Amino acid sequence: MKLSIIIVNYNVRYFLEQALLSVRKGIASPASEGGAARGTPPLGAGEADIWVVDNNSVDDSVRMVQEKFPEVHLIANRDNVGFSTANNQAIRKAAGEYVLLLNPDTVVEEDTFEKCVAFMDAHPDAGALGVRMIDGSGKFLPESKRGFPSPWVAFCRTFGLSTFFPKSRLFNQYHLGYLDEHEIHPVDVLSGAFMLLRRSALDKAGLLDEAFFMYGEDIDLSYRIKLAGYQNYYFPETTIIHYKGESTKKGSLNYVRAFYQAMIIFARKHFTGRKADLFVAMLRGAIYLRALLALMTNGWKKIALPLLDGILIYAGLNFLKNFWAVYHFHDPGYYNHLIVYLNFSMYTAIWLISVWLSGGYDAPGNLRRLVRGLLAGSVLIAAIYGFLDSEYRNSRALILLGAAWAVFSTSALRLVLHFWRHGNLHVGRTRQSNLIIVGGQAESDRVRQLLYQAGATVNYIGKVSPQEMADARTFLGTLRQLGEVVQIYKANEIIFCSKDVPIQDIMRWMAQLGPVIEYKIAPEESLSIIGSHSKNEPGELYTIDIRFAIADPVNRRHKRLLDVLLAMGLLLTLPLHVLWMRRPAGFVGNVLKVLAGRKTWVGYHTATAREIALPPLAPGVLSPLTGLQTDRLNAETIERLNLLYAKDYHVEKDLDLIWNGYRELGYS
Repeated sequence: MKLSIIIVNYNVRYFLEQALLSVRKGIASPASEGGAARGTPPLGAGEADIWVVDNNSVDDSVRMVQEKFPEVHLIANRDNVGFSTANNQAIRKAAGEYVLLLNPDTVVEEDTFEKCVAFMDAHPDAGALGVRMIDGSGKFLPESKRGFPSPWVAFCRTFGLSTFFPKSRLFNQYHLGYLDEHEIHPVDVLSGAFMLLRRSALDKAGLLDEAFFMYGEDIDLSYRIKLAGYQNYYFPETTIIHYKGESTKKGSLNYVRAFYQAMIIFARKHFTGRKADLFVAMLRGAIYLRALLALMTNGWKKIALPLLDGILIYAGLNFLKNFWAVYHFHDPGYYNHLIVYLNFSMYTAIWLISVWLSGGYDAPGNLRRLVRGLLAGSVLIAAIYGFLDSEYRNSRALILLGAAWAVFSTSALRLVLHFWRHGNLHVGRTRQSNLIIVGGQAESDRVRQLLYQAGATVNYIGKVSPQEMADARTFLGTLRQLGEVVQIYKANEIIFCSKDVPIQDIMRWMAQLGPVIEYKIAPEESLSIIGSHSKNEPGELYTIDIRFAIADPVNRRHKRLLDVLLAMGLLLTLPLHVLWMRRPAGFVGNVLKVLAGRKTWVGYHTATAREIALPPLAPGVLSPLTGLQTDRLNAETIERLNLLYAKDYHVEKDLDLIWNGYRELGYS
């Protein structure tokens, strides 16, 4: 066996499918043009094998691999054992002369394996090889080649010197920005996203260190390969797409902590004395600094709009108070000063919370959710107003005027922000991309059908033929005319059909047209269309898979609110309910568990939710099967009822099930 390809997967089913399709092509395709002349034989089915290690994904990845890729050796773990451990599981079983560690969110060229194996065969000093990587917009990923971390390298990276001086040999030793991205270089560190390893070098250096759970294992292994007397090579004569941001949000606290903790493990393992102490101290400082920046950035993103809304509403209420006092009462000092600190603060808080509950901050451009929340808040304020002591009931007019101002000011704020970002006033309207599909007649029609079924909002311009000749009545042009077609029709989104267009051509056009276009790839026979326009953001996805209402943040928030309010109400009126319950002791326990978030009043029935990859819920006291004779239902019916509950969820469903199953609230 010449090559063993190992992919560790965790909840990126659609990207895994695309990666495996490209790997399958790379193994089965004939040698690239001119390859035979260079003595580069194709890698046939008998020369390469594929291993997928799944770390307990809940997105149906395992079933997808079993059904669509029967040739793949699948290891399905029952826990998330981490990147290093999972790779080692497959390395121990694989028999290839070369072992390739490949991320699931990658796409390889048809001749990537041929070129890489040929280079390794020709360079016996090469222990490992990495390739040129680009993101989903065609931009070069600097982590394709890296230097070893050191206190100075860590300092430059932490404080952004490597970003400010990307080509500097002094300041950018981490990403080796001074080395040409299109030339072959010996380098210190290769990326674990694509790391081709010589088996003999791996045997000498050892497997991946399982102390590294998710990050740093590639740095450690690269370092040990060099210690074993081999060289690591950066090989840009083939390029892969690496859709970054799929497993971890790069700005999240989890990423900051995991990355720098991995660096600390590396420093303690390979450095000693003063150098190690200095490095660890710097890394710990970097953790706190980056964590603080992440907290501030993420926190500001969450509170910026509510804060601006609150300032506008509160300032408007103060203006209305002064205006109404003069206009209606002819007395500038008519209102008690307490109204400013007590009433207006309460009104503003209620309006903001109501907008949040209505989902107005989940979708800031949705004015319907905004107005719905403000109106609901106004009704609540009016109800509370009636219970206030006469000293604090200053004026109903201010509530009405304040509600009108809240609707006007917050809507106007969103109009201004939208105009500033997009140059138009179409708030709440999804921007329609001018879409071109590159592919043959059959695949283009299939992609259009997928887009329709997925509910994608695009302005379909037409299709471009991958052939040299094309019927002008059917196609906008041919692949070699793609640049002209994009310019003429002002296209800003392109979907490539990978069945008809080689990956090399896709990457060439991505590089030529640049990141102003959004690119997606439609893998053959797949029900998804995948792309990513930024290395720091999760990929975009068009898929016709079922969309679950229970996964919507607003519905989840309403469900949790119902759980808490009902649990509190039941707890306050406990004596009235205990006598009616079939299991009083269990009822009290369930109320407390629901309050603590360990249970929900209505959840899925048994473990079938795990099998069909439904959005996760806490264990339910009741289920969609409440009131039915479950012993007469088969597994398929139970799964279908769970699926319908998740797909069509609304809070009224829970209320109905709780009402019908009231006496069973004590069961676990």
